[in-house]
Amino acid sequence: MRIAQIAPLTEAVPPTLYGGTERVVSWLTEELVALGQDVTLFASGDSVTTARLEALWPRSLRLDGTVRDPNALHMSMIEQVYRRAGEFDLMHFHLDYYPFSLMSRQPTPFVTTLHGRLDLPEHQPAFTTFDTVPVISISDAQRRPVQMANWVSTVHHGMPSDLLRPTAARPEYLAFLGRISPEKRVDRAIRIAQLSGLPLKIAAKVDRADQDYFDETIRPLLAAPNVDYIGEIGDAEKSEFLSGAMALLVPIDWPEPFGLVMIEAMACGTPVIAFNRGSVPEIVEHGVTGFVVEDVVSAAGSVRDLSAISRATVRRRFEERFTAERMARQYLGVYRKLIDGQRVKPHLVKA
Repeated sequence: MRIAQIAPLTEAVPPTLYGGTERVVSWLTEELVALGQDVTLFASGDSVTTARLEALWPRSLRLDGTVRDPNALHMSMIEQVYRRAGEFDLMHFHLDYYPFSLMSRQPTPFVTTLHGRLDLPEHQPAFTTFDTVPVISISDAQRRPVQMANWVSTVHHGMPSDLLRPTAARPEYLAFLGRISPEKRVDRAIRIAQLSGLPLKIAAKVDRADQDYFDETIRPLLAAPNVDYIGEIGDAEKSEFLSGAMALLVPIDWPEPFGLVMIEAMACGTPVIAFNRGSVPEIVEHGVTGFVVEDVVSAAGSVRDLSAISRATVRRRFEERFTAERMARQYLGVYRKLIDGQRVKPHLVKA
Protein backbone atom coordinates (compact mmCIF):
# COMPACT_ATOMS: atom_id res chain seq x y z
CA MET A 1 0.00 0.00 0.00
CA ARG A 2 1.34 3.46 -0.91
CA ILE A 3 0.70 5.61 2.15
CA ALA A 4 1.42 9.29 2.73
CA GLN A 5 1.87 10.42 6.33
CA ILE A 6 1.61 14.20 6.68
CA ALA A 7 2.98 15.55 9.96
CA PRO A 8 3.04 19.05 11.47
CA LEU A 9 6.20 21.03 10.82
CA THR A 10 6.27 22.23 14.43
CA GLU A 11 8.66 19.49 15.56
CA ALA A 12 10.91 17.04 13.80
CA VAL A 13 9.65 13.47 13.41
CA PRO A 14 10.55 12.17 15.95
CA PRO A 15 10.89 15.34 18.06
CA THR A 16 14.14 16.14 19.82
CA LEU A 17 12.35 16.59 23.14
CA TYR A 18 8.65 17.33 23.76
CA GLY A 19 6.18 16.80 20.91
CA GLY A 20 3.36 14.33 21.37
CA THR A 21 1.84 14.34 17.86
CA GLU A 22 5.18 14.06 16.08
CA ARG A 23 6.26 11.20 18.34
CA VAL A 24 3.11 9.25 17.49
CA VAL A 25 3.55 9.96 13.77
CA SER A 26 7.12 8.66 13.99
CA TRP A 27 6.11 5.46 15.80
CA LEU A 28 3.29 4.84 13.33
CA THR A 29 5.46 5.53 10.28
CA GLU A 30 8.29 3.26 11.39
CA GLU A 31 5.92 0.43 12.26
CA LEU A 32 4.12 0.71 8.90
CA VAL A 33 7.47 0.42 7.12
CA ALA A 34 8.35 -2.60 9.29
CA LEU A 35 5.06 -4.17 8.22
CA GLY A 36 6.09 -3.86 4.55
CA GLN A 37 4.16 -0.73 3.53
CA ASP A 38 5.45 1.89 1.07
CA VAL A 39 5.36 5.05 3.20
CA THR A 40 6.21 8.65 2.31
CA LEU A 41 6.55 11.04 5.24
CA PHE A 42 5.91 14.74 4.66
CA ALA A 43 7.65 16.54 7.52
CA SER A 44 10.47 18.91 8.41
CA GLY A 45 13.92 18.28 6.93
CA ASP A 46 15.51 17.40 10.26
CA SER A 47 13.21 14.39 10.64
CA VAL A 48 14.71 10.88 10.78
CA THR A 49 12.79 7.98 9.27
CA THR A 50 13.09 4.72 7.36
CA ALA A 51 10.25 5.93 5.13
CA ARG A 52 10.76 8.20 2.12
CA LEU A 53 11.15 11.71 3.56
CA GLU A 54 9.70 14.70 1.72
CA ALA A 55 11.04 17.75 3.53
CA LEU A 56 8.69 20.72 3.30
CA TRP A 57 10.93 22.98 5.40
CA PRO A 58 14.60 22.47 6.37
CA ARG A 59 14.11 22.58 10.15
CA SER A 60 11.35 22.03 12.65
CA LEU A 61 9.63 25.32 13.41
CA ARG A 62 10.34 25.06 17.13
CA LEU A 63 14.07 25.24 16.33
CA ASP A 64 13.79 27.79 13.52
CA GLY A 65 13.54 31.24 15.01
CA THR A 66 13.18 32.88 11.58
CA VAL A 67 9.61 31.63 11.02
CA ARG A 68 6.89 34.00 12.21
CA ASP A 69 3.90 32.60 10.29
CA PRO A 70 3.78 28.80 10.51
CA ASN A 71 0.32 28.70 8.90
CA ALA A 72 1.82 29.82 5.60
CA LEU A 73 4.16 26.81 5.55
CA HIS A 74 1.42 24.36 6.50
CA MET A 75 -0.90 25.67 3.80
CA SER A 76 1.91 25.30 1.26
CA MET A 77 2.53 21.72 2.42
CA ILE A 78 -1.12 20.77 2.04
CA GLU A 79 -1.16 22.16 -1.50
CA GLN A 80 1.96 20.21 -2.45
CA VAL A 81 0.48 16.99 -1.07
CA TYR A 82 -2.74 17.73 -3.01
CA ARG A 83 -0.79 18.01 -6.27
CA ARG A 84 0.83 14.62 -5.64
CA ALA A 85 -2.28 12.85 -4.35
CA GLY A 86 -2.37 10.49 -7.34
CA GLU A 87 0.90 8.90 -6.21
CA PHE A 88 -0.74 7.36 -3.14
CA ASP A 89 -3.41 4.83 -2.28
CA LEU A 90 -4.24 6.76 0.88
CA MET A 91 -3.16 9.98 2.59
CA HIS A 92 -3.11 10.20 6.39
CA PHE A 93 -3.05 13.74 7.78
CA HIS A 94 -2.12 14.86 11.30
CA LEU A 95 -2.90 18.56 10.74
CA ASP A 96 -6.26 18.98 12.45
CA TYR A 97 -8.97 20.36 10.13
CA TYR A 98 -6.65 22.26 7.76
CA PRO A 99 -6.75 19.65 4.91
CA PHE A 100 -10.54 19.18 4.94
CA SER A 101 -11.59 21.64 2.25
CA LEU A 102 -8.89 21.06 -0.35
CA MET A 103 -8.59 17.29 0.02
CA SER A 104 -12.36 16.86 -0.33
CA ARG A 105 -11.94 18.08 -3.92
CA GLN A 106 -9.78 15.20 -5.13
CA PRO A 107 -10.43 11.42 -5.50
CA THR A 108 -7.64 9.77 -3.46
CA PRO A 109 -8.92 8.50 -0.09
CA PHE A 110 -7.65 10.49 2.88
CA VAL A 111 -8.21 10.49 6.62
CA THR A 112 -7.23 12.77 9.48
CA THR A 113 -6.32 11.76 13.01
CA LEU A 114 -7.34 14.52 15.39
CA HIS A 115 -4.75 14.83 18.13
CA GLY A 116 -6.06 17.78 20.12
CA ARG A 117 -9.01 18.97 22.15
CA LEU A 118 -12.33 19.46 20.35
CA ASP A 119 -14.46 21.04 23.07
CA LEU A 120 -14.12 24.69 22.07
CA PRO A 121 -17.21 26.48 20.63
CA GLU A 122 -15.46 27.30 17.36
CA HIS A 123 -15.06 23.62 16.58
CA GLN A 124 -18.80 23.20 16.11
CA PRO A 125 -19.17 25.02 12.76
CA ALA A 126 -16.01 23.41 11.37
CA PHE A 127 -17.22 19.86 11.94
CA THR A 128 -20.77 20.70 10.94
CA THR A 129 -19.53 22.09 7.62
CA PHE A 130 -17.23 19.13 6.93
CA ASP A 131 -19.45 16.39 8.33
CA THR A 132 -18.58 13.89 5.56
CA VAL A 133 -14.80 14.13 5.90
CA PRO A 134 -13.45 10.89 7.53
CA VAL A 135 -11.74 11.47 10.85
CA ILE A 136 -10.16 9.26 13.50
CA SER A 137 -10.31 9.89 17.23
CA ILE A 138 -7.53 8.95 19.64
CA SER A 139 -10.12 8.17 22.34
CA ASP A 140 -13.88 7.82 22.48
CA ALA A 141 -13.97 10.69 24.96
CA GLN A 142 -12.47 13.03 22.36
CA ARG A 143 -15.59 12.61 20.19
CA ARG A 144 -18.16 13.85 22.71
CA PRO A 145 -18.19 17.57 21.81
CA VAL A 146 -18.44 16.97 18.03
CA GLN A 147 -20.76 14.02 17.56
CA MET A 148 -21.66 15.34 14.08
CA ALA A 149 -18.17 14.54 12.73
CA ASN A 150 -17.71 11.56 10.41
CA TRP A 151 -15.89 9.33 12.88
CA VAL A 152 -14.58 6.20 11.15
CA SER A 153 -12.62 4.72 14.07
CA THR A 154 -10.98 5.28 17.43
CA VAL A 155 -7.31 4.31 17.47
CA HIS A 156 -5.55 4.60 20.81
CA HIS A 157 -1.93 5.64 20.59
CA GLY A 158 0.78 3.00 20.82
CA MET A 159 4.54 3.20 21.34
CA PRO A 160 7.44 0.85 20.53
CA SER A 161 7.39 -2.01 23.01
CA ASP A 162 11.12 -1.72 23.72
CA LEU A 163 11.35 2.09 23.96
CA LEU A 164 10.75 2.13 27.73
CA ARG A 165 11.10 -0.85 30.05
CA PRO A 166 11.05 -1.54 33.79
CA THR A 167 14.44 -1.15 35.46
CA ALA A 168 15.76 -2.41 38.76
CA ALA A 169 15.18 0.96 40.43
CA ARG A 170 13.45 0.75 43.80
CA PRO A 171 10.15 2.71 43.78
CA GLU A 172 10.50 5.41 46.43
CA TYR A 173 8.63 8.52 45.27
CA LEU A 174 5.62 9.81 43.35
CA ALA A 175 6.24 11.22 39.88
CA PHE A 176 4.88 13.94 37.61
CA LEU A 177 5.99 13.87 33.97
CA GLY A 178 5.26 16.03 30.94
CA ARG A 179 4.46 19.74 30.83
CA ILE A 180 3.72 22.38 33.44
CA SER A 181 0.58 24.29 32.49
CA PRO A 182 -2.71 25.27 34.17
CA GLU A 183 -4.60 22.26 32.79
CA LYS A 184 -1.95 19.73 33.87
CA ARG A 185 -2.24 20.83 37.54
CA VAL A 186 1.16 20.02 38.95
CA ASP A 187 -0.02 21.97 42.02
CA ARG A 188 -2.44 19.12 42.68
CA ALA A 189 0.39 16.60 42.35
CA ILE A 190 2.33 18.49 45.02
CA ARG A 191 -0.69 18.46 47.33
CA ILE A 192 -1.27 14.72 46.76
CA ALA A 193 2.34 13.98 47.67
CA GLN A 194 2.07 16.12 50.81
CA LEU A 195 -1.09 14.32 51.94
CA SER A 196 0.59 10.98 51.25
CA GLY A 197 3.77 11.89 53.10
CA LEU A 198 5.91 10.90 50.11
CA PRO A 199 8.53 12.72 48.03
CA LEU A 200 7.52 14.05 44.61
CA LYS A 201 9.81 14.28 41.59
CA ILE A 202 8.70 16.56 38.75
CA ALA A 203 10.19 16.03 35.29
CA ALA A 204 8.48 18.57 33.10
CA LYS A 205 9.05 21.34 30.58
CA VAL A 206 7.69 24.87 30.73
CA ASP A 207 6.51 26.33 27.43
CA ARG A 208 7.07 30.01 26.79
CA ALA A 209 3.30 30.56 26.92
CA ASP A 210 3.18 29.08 30.44
CA GLN A 211 6.23 30.86 31.87
CA ASP A 212 4.22 33.46 33.82
CA TYR A 213 1.99 30.72 35.27
CA PHE A 214 5.08 28.78 36.32
CA ASP A 215 6.81 31.80 37.88
CA GLU A 216 3.76 33.11 39.73
CA THR A 217 1.89 29.94 40.73
CA ILE A 218 4.17 26.90 40.62
CA ARG A 219 7.68 28.10 41.44
CA PRO A 220 6.75 29.06 45.04
CA LEU A 221 5.33 25.55 45.58
CA LEU A 222 8.62 23.93 44.56
CA ALA A 223 10.22 25.17 47.76
CA ALA A 224 8.08 22.76 49.77
CA PRO A 225 9.92 19.89 51.50
CA ASN A 226 10.37 16.69 49.47
CA VAL A 227 9.53 18.35 46.12
CA ASP A 228 12.28 17.87 43.52
CA TYR A 229 11.93 19.75 40.21
CA ILE A 230 14.17 18.03 37.64
CA GLY A 231 13.10 19.83 34.45
CA GLU A 232 12.50 18.34 31.02
CA ILE A 233 13.82 14.82 30.31
CA GLY A 234 14.06 12.72 27.14
CA ASP A 235 13.24 9.09 26.40
CA ALA A 236 16.71 7.93 27.48
CA GLU A 237 15.99 9.01 31.06
CA LYS A 238 12.33 8.04 31.36
CA SER A 239 12.70 4.32 32.13
CA GLU A 240 14.78 4.97 35.22
CA PHE A 241 12.65 7.95 36.28
CA LEU A 242 9.34 6.10 35.97
CA SER A 243 10.61 2.77 37.31
CA GLY A 244 11.75 4.56 40.46
CA ALA A 245 8.26 5.94 41.03
CA MET A 246 5.63 4.27 43.17
CA ALA A 247 3.04 5.84 40.85
CA LEU A 248 2.72 8.47 38.15
CA LEU A 249 0.33 11.28 39.10
CA VAL A 250 -1.90 12.67 36.32
CA PRO A 251 -4.16 15.20 38.13
CA ILE A 252 -5.39 16.89 34.94
CA ASP A 253 -8.06 19.58 34.84
CA TRP A 254 -9.15 19.31 31.20
CA PRO A 255 -10.64 16.67 28.83
CA GLU A 256 -7.30 15.38 27.59
CA PRO A 257 -7.86 13.31 24.41
CA PHE A 258 -4.98 10.93 25.18
CA GLY A 259 -2.13 11.25 27.66
CA LEU A 260 1.03 9.57 26.35
CA VAL A 261 2.62 9.82 29.80
CA MET A 262 0.15 7.25 31.08
CA ILE A 263 1.26 4.53 28.66
CA GLU A 264 4.90 5.53 29.17
CA ALA A 265 4.44 4.77 32.85
CA MET A 266 2.69 1.47 32.08
CA ALA A 267 5.58 0.46 29.81
CA CYS A 268 7.80 0.74 32.89
CA GLY A 269 5.34 -1.22 35.04
CA THR A 270 4.46 1.90 37.00
CA PRO A 271 0.84 2.35 38.16
CA VAL A 272 -1.00 5.54 37.21
CA ILE A 273 -3.18 7.62 39.51
CA ALA A 274 -5.21 9.91 37.27
CA PHE A 275 -8.20 12.19 37.58
CA ASN A 276 -11.40 11.09 35.87
CA ARG A 277 -11.18 13.48 32.92
CA GLY A 278 -11.24 12.94 29.17
CA SER A 279 -9.65 9.69 28.02
CA VAL A 280 -8.37 8.59 31.44
CA PRO A 281 -11.01 5.85 32.06
CA GLU A 282 -10.23 4.35 28.64
CA ILE A 283 -6.52 4.10 29.35
CA VAL A 284 -6.22 3.38 33.08
CA GLU A 285 -7.90 0.16 34.22
CA HIS A 286 -9.01 0.93 37.76
CA GLY A 287 -7.42 -1.49 40.21
CA VAL A 288 -5.33 -3.15 37.46
CA THR A 289 -2.97 -0.55 35.98
CA GLY A 290 -3.71 2.17 38.50
CA PHE A 291 -6.59 4.18 39.91
CA VAL A 292 -9.09 6.60 38.40
CA VAL A 293 -9.93 9.21 41.03
CA GLU A 294 -12.14 12.29 41.41
CA ASP A 295 -10.12 14.62 43.62
CA VAL A 296 -6.92 15.19 45.57
CA VAL A 297 -8.14 13.37 48.68
CA SER A 298 -9.15 10.22 46.80
CA ALA A 299 -5.85 10.34 44.90
CA ALA A 300 -3.92 10.40 48.17
CA GLY A 301 -6.07 7.54 49.41
CA SER A 302 -5.20 5.51 46.32
CA VAL A 303 -1.50 5.82 47.16
CA ARG A 304 -2.15 3.58 50.16
CA ASP A 305 -3.60 0.93 47.84
CA LEU A 306 -0.66 0.77 45.43
CA SER A 307 0.61 -2.45 47.00
CA ALA A 308 -2.40 -4.21 45.45
CA ILE A 309 -1.20 -3.35 41.93
CA SER A 310 1.15 -5.83 40.24
CA ARG A 311 3.83 -3.96 38.31
CA ALA A 312 4.32 -7.03 36.11
CA THR A 313 0.62 -6.90 35.22
CA VAL A 314 0.89 -3.19 34.41
CA ARG A 315 3.67 -3.94 31.92
CA ARG A 316 1.74 -6.87 30.45
CA ARG A 317 -1.36 -4.76 29.90
CA PHE A 318 0.79 -2.18 28.11
CA GLU A 319 2.07 -4.89 25.77
CA GLU A 320 -1.47 -6.08 25.11
CA ARG A 321 -3.07 -2.67 24.54
CA PHE A 322 -0.64 0.11 23.74
CA THR A 323 2.19 -0.99 21.42
CA ALA A 324 3.03 0.71 18.13
CA GLU A 325 2.49 -2.56 16.26
CA ARG A 326 -1.11 -2.78 17.52
CA MET A 327 -1.66 0.85 16.54
CA ALA A 328 -0.21 0.38 13.04
CA ARG A 329 -2.23 -2.76 12.33
CA GLN A 330 -5.40 -1.01 13.46
CA TYR A 331 -4.66 1.93 11.16
CA LEU A 332 -4.03 -0.44 8.26
CA GLY A 333 -7.50 -1.86 8.81
CA VAL A 334 -8.97 1.65 8.62
CA TYR A 335 -6.97 2.44 5.47
CA ARG A 336 -8.24 -0.69 3.70
CA LYS A 337 -11.86 0.11 4.56
CA LEU A 338 -11.51 3.64 3.20
CA ILE A 339 -9.84 2.43 0.00
CA ASP A 340 -12.44 -0.28 -0.52
CA GLY A 341 -15.22 2.21 0.13
CA GLN A 342 -13.82 4.54 -2.51
CA ARG A 343 -13.73 1.71 -5.06
CA VAL A 344 -17.37 0.78 -4.67
CA LYS A 345 -18.77 4.30 -4.98
CA PRO A 346 -21.24 4.44 -7.89
CA HIS A 347 -19.99 6.34 -10.92
CA LEU A 348 -22.79 8.31 -12.50
CA VAL A 349 -22.58 8.93 -16.25
CA LYS A 350 -24.80 11.30 -18.16
CA ALA A 351 -26.97 9.67 -20.85
